[in-house]
Amino acid sequence: MDSTSPELAGAALATPHPRQDERSRDIVDVGIAMQKYASTVSAVEFLRSQDIGAAVIERVLGEPQRRRAS
Repeated sequence: MDSTSPELAGAALATPHPRQDERSRDIVDVGIAMQKYASTVSAVEFLRSQDIGAAVIERVLGEPQRRRAS
């Protein structure tokens, strides 16, 4: 099996990447709490205002099973 096989490509996508920094982790944690206690719209607006990327916002708010462990 070479490095371009679909099996390896899928495994690479499923492997979580380490967090870039503690600040981003804390911001995302606040956004997740905001979604739970206020609304998803409020959480999205907050995360955008903190320069969290759209892909991260979609993953953490829309696909909780794909969140990284705290």
